[in-house]
Amino acid sequence: MTTVRFAPSPTGLLHVGNARTALLNFLFAKKNGGKFLLRIDDTDSERSKPEYETAIVEDLGWLGIAHDLFARQSERTDAHRVAAEKLKASGRLYPCYETQLELDRRRQRQIAAGRPPVYDRAALKLTGEDRAKLEAQGRRPHWRFKLSQSKVRWRDLIRGEVEIDTAHLSDPVLIREDGRFLYTLPSVTDDVDFAVTQIIRGEDHVTNTAAQIEIFEALGATAPAFAHHPLLVGAGGEALSKRLGSLSLRLLREDGIEPMSAVSYLAKTGTSDAVAAHASLDELVAEFAVEKIGRAPAHFDPAELSNLNAKLLHGLPFEAVAARLASAGIDGGAAFWDAVKPNLARFSDVSDLWTLVKGPLAPIIENAPLIAKAAELLPPEPWDEATWSAWTKAVAAATGAKGRDLYHPLRLALTGREHGPELKKLLPLIGRARSLARLQRETA
Repeated sequence: MTTVRFAPSPTGLLHVGNARTALLNFLFAKKNGGKFLLRIDDTDSERSKPEYETAIVEDLGWLGIAHDLFARQSERTDAHRVAAEKLKASGRLYPCYETQLELDRRRQRQIAAGRPPVYDRAALKLTGEDRAKLEAQGRRPHWRFKLSQSKVRWRDLIRGEVEIDTAHLSDPVLIREDGRFLYTLPSVTDDVDFAVTQIIRGEDHVTNTAAQIEIFEALGATAPAFAHHPLLVGAGGEALSKRLGSLSLRLLREDGIEPMSAVSYLAKTGTSDAVAAHASLDELVAEFAVEKIGRAPAHFDPAELSNLNAKLLHGLPFEAVAARLASAGIDGGAAFWDAVKPNLARFSDVSDLWTLVKGPLAPIIENAPLIAKAAELLPPEPWDEATWSAWTKAVAAATGAKGRDLYHPLRLALTGREHGPELKKLLPLIGRARSLARLQRETA
């Protein structure tokens, strides 16, 4: 069974870069008939907040991403301890007593000497007596994983063949002095226990992968396949910061971006497919292939997303928005939606455009004699889309006005605006009584 996971830290609102990772995992799982695990990485008890966990679940739900499996790492510490003891017993997890200040000074000396700042494994030389003395002084150990100092190779599903020599890496710290686990060991342990088959994540984790593969093997497990996608960058190629509130899903949602606009954009940017609005996640699943994800950074351009959002709205049938229109108190039906949707950038714009139909609005009279004649020639109801053409021809014949000189004063009088929906569609919705009132300079 294909099983992938998304493991966000509940330390803030979900950022578009992390949302893209979640989406790629979700699409991969669904394309392969597998399961999507949402695993909350809350090992940092000081920064993790339950309200952020709730927000993550809600924001993924807004995108349409539902998890098949759920776990909190903070509730799996017993399993993490068992894994740690196994590594200690095999000699792969060893205690170190240096303080952060001592490590920083050692690193500075290495850099000054032109050597790479890699941990020198001094702790491995300590005897039992040495460790007892240090602990008698009040020191408590942190625990490092002993790397093999050999080359680790894997075939990345996006990057191809990757090789990292762990001799050039510091043995990673897996357990803090206070006994709390850092990210790596819980992550590997949970990947093993939940039988994760593929790990799809950002390329900033590539170097970590070598150490994690060795931890998988030290625990007697087979490492999953890995796929490291390029990170999301800004429109100009600049790095995105997840601490920028404008890039949170929550604010995109509040800004009126449709969920399918967001998922369409995040699923396609950085791939060989063109970025285009999709009507459903099923469409994206059908088109998804990890091989389509490029090696170049994927760009996130808010202006491009806004344009995509408008295109999506322009293509939505009335049935897709009927309930939302009713909730907004708009009862114009399919005729209203058909009239205004080409003018929408955000769905919330419909409320503003509804005032063109129901008012109240103050008409603007640009050419009083023309508007007076137009009022006289206003035809009786019933009206349809042909009414506008017949009426304006009659006004043109009576006044000699044509082109902008004809249409612009009529639009200003009927809508109070320079631009807007096609009047042939809007006029039957406004109705004769309200149209006449506006032509007669009445607020209606």
